[in-house]
Order: sequence, then structure tokens, then C-alpha cells
Amino acid sequence: SHPPLCPPGIKCGGVLSAPSGNFSSPNFPGLYPYETECTWLIVVAEGSSVLLSFSHFELEYHDTCAYDYLQVYNGAARDRGNLLGTFCGHSPPPPFSSAWHVMAVVFRSDRHVAKHGFAAAYRKGSREGWWSRGVRPSILFHCPHRPCLLADACGGQLTGLSGEITSPRYPESYPNDAECRWSIGGAGGGGPLTLVFADFQMEGGQGCGFDYVALFDGPTVAAPRLGRYCGSARPPRTVSSTPHLLIIFKSDFNIGGRGFKAHFYSAGECQEVFTTVKGNFSSPQYPNFYPNNLKCQWSIRLPPGYRVKVFFLDMELEGRSSLTGACDYDHLSAFDGGTENGSLLGRWCGRESLAPVTSRSNRLLLVLHTDRNTAKRGFSISYVGVVPMNVSCTRTDFHIQIPVQSLAQLERNKIYLGTPSCAAQVVGRNFKIHTRFDTCGTESQRRNNTSVIISTLYIDFSVGDQEDIHQYEVQCEPKRKEASVTLIAGPDPSRLSQAENLVDAQQREGEAMDVREIKSQDTSDIVFISICILAGLLMVIAVVGLVLL
Repeated sequence: SHPPLCPPGIKCGGVLSAPSGNFSSPNFPGLYPYETECTWLIVVAEGSSVLLSFSHFELEYHDTCAYDYLQVYNGAARDRGNLLGTFCGHSPPPPFSSAWHVMAVVFRSDRHVAKHGFAAAYRKGSREGWWSRGVRPSILFHCPHRPCLLADACGGQLTGLSGEITSPRYPESYPNDAECRWSIGGAGGGGPLTLVFADFQMEGGQGCGFDYVALFDGPTVAAPRLGRYCGSARPPRTVSSTPHLLIIFKSDFNIGGRGFKAHFYSAGECQEVFTTVKGNFSSPQYPNFYPNNLKCQWSIRLPPGYRVKVFFLDMELEGRSSLTGACDYDHLSAFDGGTENGSLLGRWCGRESLAPVTSRSNRLLLVLHTDRNTAKRGFSISYVGVVPMNVSCTRTDFHIQIPVQSLAQLERNKIYLGTPSCAAQVVGRNFKIHTRFDTCGTESQRRNNTSVIISTLYIDFSVGDQEDIHQYEVQCEPKRKEASVTLIAGPDPSRLSQAENLVDAQQREGEAMDVREIKSQDTSDIVFISICILAGLLMVIAVVGLVLL
């Protein structure tokens, strides 16, 4: 007999606010009705998580769950970024833990083929619970010739900006007679997808006719095939030309292997490369909560000689582990040199006010890792390329020198001290400014009971109507002939109220500056000494003259 359409009075969905409870599909354990849609909103105490498990599960099967299905959402909003999984068929989904105190479960049936449905239980849990770490929701189970085990779970529709997929039971040997399909995409970013295999070991064979992984440039097997792989050689990095990628894993009746582990990520706000002298970026969906299970990278690559200075405008990530006190969960890391093999400049989590970080080279890599629960607002960052320069002074003059290659796109009149009339000159491979203290807008100030000479160096990157002028304060202490330079306006002047000295380390590390020429030009000291000697001679002559008289 056919089940009826969902009639009025059938219990379907609702708000579940007790600390624990059970719910099931309409008519369970009988057949669920046709054309039914139910939404259960589970709400537990704030600061807790929802732990969800299924004791029975039987829905109409389809390889992409297009007919009858159950969806689990991380939070109340039915947003694709919060979707933890879409399920159908006969194998129960794995346990879930929500990122915060709300979880939504949606059940939908179409007008054909009804099954017995599902039974589920939930309870309030701690966000440090065992379900919250290391349990990967696996979607769309398919073991055609035998009962599926939880460890066999594979395949799914993945809509996150990045994630990890593995063969069933990885790193143990995968089962025989398995077929898994991962359909990646549909997160709304619209960019291409990149797939990178971290490990790969499968049964080999000419033409990969036994066990294999096949990649398709789209959501179905009708899309162009990007490759078919087997054996022990890792497949190459694959980039789709569409916002969708289909991965099929298949094993035959004998001979297995360790399987594979692969990472995928979408282009856009999660994977970006910056080459401009200044810029800004933020975590995905900022200032809303970032998605779980991300690995995002922002690479800043500037011309040789530059350093990258990063300003943390706002940051709120999941906090430190209560067991280790370290950033074991969600964290942001900075690496010098542009790769994760470079020196670690810092690793941060929680909600902190961070001091700016400056690279030691012209490249810097920021990497955001998020785990499977407890999302936060994320971060907002600005950066500026610190121009390499050498600043020195005498008792009467400033000397400034900047390699032309660092500002190759600029004309010399875009670099000036104080006023545009004091523009740099091109001498050899350097922009140079040599000026006396009584010109170019310099002024005398008293700081820390010391007399200093102050001026402002302007580097004008403006293009068209877009004004973009970086300002550095140049300072000299004439008595000691010591100079310094400080960035006072870069990516966001309002954030740089306490400027930091940037030049001491530059000069110590030697930015290939030709300071010998500057020293050879230091004629003011010679003139000063000559005047002193001449005055002394005149005084001696005067004294001798008086004695003779």
C-alpha cells in the first residue's frame, strides 16, 4: 500500500529545547508520507553543543540524494555554508557535534517511493567532547554488495570553501567492492577548485582498470574527465575550470591498498595572492562566523628588498585548548618566506589585540586552519610593503637612499622630502635625496630632552583619482649624527597612532645600500672642522700680535 500525503495532524518538525530528546520521521517506524518537508530546530543551553546520533535510517536512495533526503545544519540558518551533510539510502549518518548551541535537521520526501524513515537522538554536550574532535561527517554511503560499516563511509556533496577527503578506512586498507562519489562545489564562490593529493596508494594496473580514482571537471560523469589514477604515484595537482569537481573512487573484488588522502579548496577569499604594495583581506564570511574545516592561505609577494608589515585590525578565533593551553584548534599562522617551510613568525587564536608583524624577506604567508566545530567572527588584516631605504645625517644635512628596483614603477618626482620641490634624483641604481636642514620642510623639535630635526618623506603610489601616498617620518639627532625613519601613514593611518621604528633592523641587515658614496659626500663635517682650525689659528696670531705690541 502507498503511504498518504502528509495529512494535517501528523507530527513533523518543531523546536526541541530540552537538554536531550528523540525525534523521528512522520509515521516511523511505518512508511513516511509523500511530499513532506519537516524541520527540527534543536536548541540547548548557550555555550554548549548539540550531539546528534541516528539509531535507524532508511530513505530512498539516489547517488546525489536528489529525491528523498535528510540534511543536518550547523546552526539555525539553512545556509549552504552551514550544511554538515546531505543523506539518503540505508546507512545511518555518523554522529555530529554542532559548532554552537543550535542545530537544524531537515527531512524531505518527494512524490515517489517511500521508506521507513529515521530515528534520531540528541543531547546537550560540551564543546570539548569526543564528538567535537576528529569525527569527520561522511556522506552518501554506498557499499553495493554488503552491509556498510561506519568506517566504510565515503562520498558526499561537499560545499565548503576547503576540506579533506579520504578513502574508506584510510590509512588502513580500503574495502573491496566499494564505490564512492564526492561532488564538490556549490558554495556560492563560483571560482575554480583545486585538488591536492597528500597520500596515494592503490592497486595498479595498465589503464587503471581495477581500483582507481577518476576526476571530472563538473558535477557529473558527463563532464570532461580530468584524469584516472591508480598505483602508488601521487596524482598531480588538479584545477577545475568550473565551480564543480566530481571525484569517483572504485575498488574491485580483490587486492587493495592504503588508499588516499586529498585536500580541496576553492579560489577567492580562501586562497589569494597579493602583489600590490598594500592591501587588506579577511577570513571567509567576515564579520560573520567563518566556516568549519578550512585551510585558507593568503600569500603576499612584494618586489625584492621590501618587507611585509601586517596589521591585525580585528581577530576572534576559537580559544586555546583547556588541556594544553596552545592554539590546537582554530588558529592563524604567519610564515616568513612565502611557504609553510619558512620561519614561523607567529601562531594565534582566541580574541587578542596583536602587535604588527614584519617579515624578514619580501614574502609572507598567512594560513588559517579551522576544525570541525566552534566557529567565531574571524579576522580582518591590512598589510603594507615597507620600502627598503637607508637614511643618514650629519650636523646639517639629510641623506636618503632607496634602490630603484624597489620603486621601479615610480618616477623620481613621486618621491620627495617635505615638499614636491625636494624630489629624489636618480644616481646609478638608487633614488637619492641630499638636502640641508633649512630646506624641504624640516623643523626642529625637542623630544626626550634632545633636540632633533624632523621631516616627512612622501612616496606617492597614486594612480588616477585613487590617492595612495605613504609617509615616513625622517628624524636626525645632529649632535650624535644618528638618523631614523618611521612609517607614519600606510594601509590605514587611523590604526597607526603609535608608529614604530622600521629602519634600524633594515640597516643592520644591509639592504645592499651604497653608503660609501654618502660618506664621501659628507663634506659638512670637513667644513666645520676647517672653520674651527682657522679660528684657532687666527686666535694664536692675535695673541702673538698683542705680545709683540
